[in-house]
Amino acid sequence: MNLTDEERALLAGEAGPARQWAIGHQIAVGRYLGAADFVPVSQAHIMADTESLGPAGVEWLERLAALPEADRQVRIPTITDPRGTDFAAAARLRQQDWMLDLERRAIAAFQAMGILMTDTCINYQTIMPAVRGEHMAYGDTGVVIYSNSVLGARSNFEGGPSALAAGLTGRTPRYGYHLDEHRRASLHVAVSRTPAALHEWGTLGALVGRLAGDYWQVPVLSGIDHIPGSDELKHFGAALASYGSVALFHMVGITPEAQRFADVADAALPLRATIGAAEMAAFRTGPAGDGTVDVVVFSAPQLSLFELRDLAALLDGRRVTVPLLAVTSPQVKPDADRAGLTARIEAAGGQLLSGMCFYQSYAREMAEANGWRNLATNSAKLVNILGGYGYRPVLASMEACVAAACSGRLAA
Repeated sequence: MNLTDEERALLAGEAGPARQWAIGHQIAVGRYLGAADFVPVSQAHIMADTESLGPAGVEWLERLAALPEADRQVRIPTITDPRGTDFAAAARLRQQDWMLDLERRAIAAFQAMGILMTDTCINYQTIMPAVRGEHMAYGDTGVVIYSNSVLGARSNFEGGPSALAAGLTGRTPRYGYHLDEHRRASLHVAVSRTPAALHEWGTLGALVGRLAGDYWQVPVLSGIDHIPGSDELKHFGAALASYGSVALFHMVGITPEAQRFADVADAALPLRATIGAAEMAAFRTGPAGDGTVDVVVFSAPQLSLFELRDLAALLDGRRVTVPLLAVTSPQVKPDADRAGLTARIEAAGGQLLSGMCFYQSYAREMAEANGWRNLATNSAKLVNILGGYGYRPVLASMEACVAAACSGRLAA
């Protein structure tokens, strides 16, 4: 890689061992992926839940955090993905003390490095959203795909160490979606029925993701008949990234780089598939077993204030009979408290959790401790992930999920 004088100094250890490790890690990543040089980034976002880190990962962070303050501080605004718990709700979730201890140790290490504990996967809805053309080093796949596609920013999927390295150096290898040539569409999908509800947008994302199945595929969608809102695009992008490892999509006439089909695709790009009502209906399976539901979860991605408003309205005057967990960000939770949404959700027996994500929170251990197996959600991303944790998840609308939480059964 072509290095500047500053980067050579970092590699020589002139700015301390943490930055020396960081630039060395980035050079190795950049060489592997064919990067010619580095690009400055203005923000980093770290995925570092302790279920993934484990004790060894936390100990490694603690060693970095023990360095002199000038050596360990991040250089650019660096924020975090959801944690593995909401400490206020850990006992009700039956999370174990060792899990909480690991979380506290990781948090202390991050804070010692000047990292802001934002604990969110919807920072693009709440915290200094990226602008078109801005280069970022983002970790969470939903954050990356939304920022690339809806905001027109530029980021690859950055693993935890790579995102931390970017925070320490203020740069990232210039490859992939930092480059114009990788942002051209390679997969054309027509939509004959525009989704109406959030779970349908997730369904569409899952179907396009299955068609793509490749990080380097860039879908372009035509036929969307209205401009989707932020929550709709959030669910679509999160599912597309989860099912297809996709980091960028275009919607003709909607997303900023694709005001016309020709802006992002060659005229000769063939139509790969048409997705309509039949394809979306075939994707969604019926209730597991006899339709019994053990837990209802709204998570992955975290809920916006408007989603919480809709959830509170559906729960007014009702009472849940099985656990209903709704997860939001620490930035949205105080607004939900102030607007009375939290009180309304809790009055119905639901729980509003903050700063965590269900599948990053020792989901298998929670299932075993609480006897949860059949799970209902309106998140296609969560459905895609939780089968690997021993759940039988079913995708349904928010209305159907609330009804299931109240009756204990999901209607066919």
